[in-house]
Amino acid sequence: MHSDFKIIGVGSPIVDTIARIEDCFLQHVEGDKGGMMLVDTDTIARLLEKIPGKTTRTPGGSAGNTLFTLARMGAATALVGKIGNCENGTFYRKRFSELGGDSTRFKIGETNNGHCLSLVTPDGERTMRTHLGAAMTLSPDEITVADFSGCHHAHIEGYLLFNDELMTAVFKAAKSAGCSISLDLASFETVNTTRQILPEILRDYVDIVFANEEEAHALIGPGENDEDMARYLAGLCDIAVLKIGARGSYIGRNDTVYKIDPIPVEQVIDTTGAGDLWAAGFLYGWSRQRDLTDCGRIGSIFGAAAVQQQGSVLPESVWEEMLTQI
Repeated sequence: MHSDFKIIGVGSPIVDTIARIEDCFLQHVEGDKGGMMLVDTDTIARLLEKIPGKTTRTPGGSAGNTLFTLARMGAATALVGKIGNCENGTFYRKRFSELGGDSTRFKIGETNNGHCLSLVTPDGERTMRTHLGAAMTLSPDEITVADFSGCHHAHIEGYLLFNDELMTAVFKAAKSAGCSISLDLASFETVNTTRQILPEILRDYVDIVFANEEEAHALIGPGENDEDMARYLAGLCDIAVLKIGARGSYIGRNDTVYKIDPIPVEQVIDTTGAGDLWAAGFLYGWSRQRDLTDCGRIGSIFGAAAVQQQGSVLPESVWEEMLTQI
């Protein structure tokens, strides 16, 4: 690894609308609290009509959040995904460029940009309802080895696992370009859907896997302790990261599992993007050849900062404080 190590993200470039709600509002929302479900635009529109108070718009998407953060840290970054031929698509690409990211690899669709409504309850938990829009129209034949040219590592969001052919095209193109690969499992729904094929995917393509405890339990089953789950995941790929919220995290490599202490927070405001920013901090340290425990420490700093703010775009004052710690 070297100073111009370039990380590319692959995922759905979604614009987030973040709304603070009370738990009772979730009575209007189909599905489980804390999860992510794909819905149509009418569903999002109906929910927006019911939301009291103001909402906030930010560029999002799982891989997008990670790469926006890396770009803001000064890392060499690029992003692949399909944006909409609309104002939200322009907003997304412009913001990535403003942070120093390479925005030339976006595909432009013929429909509106993807949109995610992130419903944040007083406990900081976020329940997401997403319409992928133009991102959903990205096809396997649009992915080429050239998309990954000049990049050293590809960070892929787990939501691509819903599309077998696209997922395979991305993995194969990234590997053909010489990239190592990290995969964020994204949600327990994603793991439930792909549980039968996920171990093989991790063994064949993935170098680093990021999972939270809900995702790990969905893959491995209930009742397993955290350290054993980290060790199981590390048996499938080179490095396994298991995030366990306020209790910290575990990092597994070969037969060794490291426990990473949590960063205490005064109040959890919003967990939107916290795991994505954790991954950004880890990848930043890993790309600079820090040891794994230090990579985990940096990830924890970013994750802790994220849950104390609304949305995944952190204020400048928070950035300045975080950068002094890494």
